[in-house]
Amino acid sequence: MPTYVYETIPQFEGDPPKRFEIRQSMKDAPLTQHPDSGQPVRRVPIGGTGLMGGSSSSESTSSGASCGTGCGCH
Repeated sequence: MPTYVYETIPQFEGDPPKRFEIRQSMKDAPLTQHPDSGQPVRRVPIGGTGLMGGSSSSESTSSGASCGTGCGCH
């Protein structure tokens, strides 16, 4: 099961959002309230570390193409 990051939606100006992580099935609906406090929450998009589809790194490096600086493909 993946771990999702959520943050509270501040109810008053100046209140900082509080982030927390929770393990959920991909089939589960996103949370709308904090499980303990009941405060409204939103899911925070976090970048992934893997590729979904596309060419392998050996294919992209053999063509001489570069993904950009710091990508580690060369």
